[in-house]
Amino acid sequence: MTTQAQSQEKWTTLSSDTEPHHRHENAYTKVGDKLYLLGGRGERPVDIYDPATGSWSTGATAPLPMHHFQAVTSDGKIYVMGAFTGGYPDEDPVPNVYIYDPETDSWTRGPKIPRPRGAAASVVYNDKIFVVGGSQNGHIGGHVRWFDSFDPETGEWEQLAEIPRFRDHFQAAVIGGKLYAAGGRRTSQASGRVFQLTIPEVDVYDFETGEWNPLPPTGDLPTERAGTTAISVGNNLVVIGGESGTQSEAHSEVEAYNTETGKWQSLPQLNMGRHGTQAIVHDGKIYIAAGSKVRGAEEINTQEVLSIPSMLME
Repeated sequence: MTTQAQSQEKWTTLSSDTEPHHRHENAYTKVGDKLYLLGGRGERPVDIYDPATGSWSTGATAPLPMHHFQAVTSDGKIYVMGAFTGGYPDEDPVPNVYIYDPETDSWTRGPKIPRPRGAAASVVYNDKIFVVGGSQNGHIGGHVRWFDSFDPETGEWEQLAEIPRFRDHFQAAVIGGKLYAAGGRRTSQASGRVFQLTIPEVDVYDFETGEWNPLPPTGDLPTERAGTTAISVGNNLVVIGGESGTQSEAHSEVEAYNTETGKWQSLPQLNMGRHGTQAIVHDGKIYIAAGSKVRGAEEINTQEVLSIPSMLME
């Protein structure tokens, strides 16, 4: 059950003399004080946003089209894994880790991925990257419960306990030594149910015990949807946007789960619903850019920002 957050804050749509490329099924992350919009269907260069100046610049184009991934940063570099390449509906998993170095504006092909898949979630914890869920066969099917860790320093992979539910087209976040996997679906174009098989339950992994402990039904995501972005703000898991079989427009809902009280609350909705992108927390604000404004594909390049509501930091 959700409660409505009592906040006067609203999302602001930013404007700039320079604009990023239209894209969707992309990622958005930060290194230092700059934000990096990368990936998406087709050939796309990196778009770099400087919040201090409100301007965009263009970086290097990736070695191959990569989409449907949650980018992470480690030691000043951006890592791509758990991604697809190719066109709908039978996209191929990208077989290697790819690394973008903002300092040199260059891409590097990293180690092979032992269990490649796309539409997976990725997080960083204690200097390792963790990849969870995803699908082996694009939108046809082949969703998996895999959970793996990658050490950027050694290039080594380790298989971990499988996530309780098959889940793709979602993102994860880490709060208090635990990984929270919310949203997503079991994509099955082969059965004609690409958008319908959404997942309300939230699965939680405890890094200390190495065990998964799903939330009780009261912790289910209030608005079922996939193609969401997830971030951590204080003790809260914030799930933004998405797509579902219930409406043609992309979702504009923003919902926050307080990991201490076990309750969800609704935050101000996006000005434009969007899915297939990623949100960033930077300097007390939440940024989100690009994605698709309808279920499926209608690429946009707008950016919105929300000052973090005070109740999330209490």
